[in-house]
Amino acid sequence: MNEPPAEKKPGRKPRPSPRGTRARPGAVDELAELLGITVRRPALLRQAVTHKSVQQELNLPANERLEFLGDAVLDLVVAAYLYRIHPDLPEGDLTKLKAVAVSEQILAKVAKELGLGRYLILSKGEEQSGGRERPSLLADALEAVLGAIYLDRGLTTARRVVLDLLAGEIDDIEHADHAWDYKTVLQEKIQEVHRVPPKYRVVDEYGPDHDRTFVAEVRVGRKVLGKGVGKSKKQAEQAAAKEALSAQESGGDS
Repeated sequence: MNEPPAEKKPGRKPRPSPRGTRARPGAVDELAELLGITVRRPALLRQAVTHKSVQQELNLPANERLEFLGDAVLDLVVAAYLYRIHPDLPEGDLTKLKAVAVSEQILAKVAKELGLGRYLILSKGEEQSGGRERPSLLADALEAVLGAIYLDRGLTTARRVVLDLLAGEIDDIEHADHAWDYKTVLQEKIQEVHRVPPKYRVVDEYGPDHDRTFVAEVRVGRKVLGKGVGKSKKQAEQAAAKEALSAQESGGDS
């Protein structure tokens, strides 16, 4: 079977701008217009913006199942996009790039710029504790919205929305080393399994004061996951996280 042709990167589109700052819980017609879609089943999009905290208060279905589906849609669309625009990039680099592109950090940033928090249906307690701005909640809600779009309009429309929102971020990640935040990606992966964040420590440093070199390691418990070298402690920690991710991808356990 022949390989599909390399895909051209879409021109960077301006991201839809939020309409004001006032909360608009459940205003899914406005959200759909912002995303450039026409919804057939508004109830799905309404469920996507409904946080689990309101289930008992309002007896509404929450967005957790849609979040599960949206996570899979997001992974598929981004993986296929990267595969086609980078026909010569090794699997390990594709994996790292995808992991950053779909990380909580990036999804929360995109959701915040979209103004998604305005449309969330939250309990009073969640609202008062700053839920509309909480990164984890925004990232989860964005995945749920993508799941709802997939069920309502199919993969073609879901793909368009994903790339409208994320293609620019992917381009930034590819062209700015600081965007490759290996520590953030590693922390998300480790906490999924161990429920605790990895720990970093500097184990060596050498060289004159004006040109120090640092060696850092990252651990979970007593297990060393990776070591890295850099001209600052932060660079060394990023290098250690990168090595740990590479070890996982090559078959090592967490």
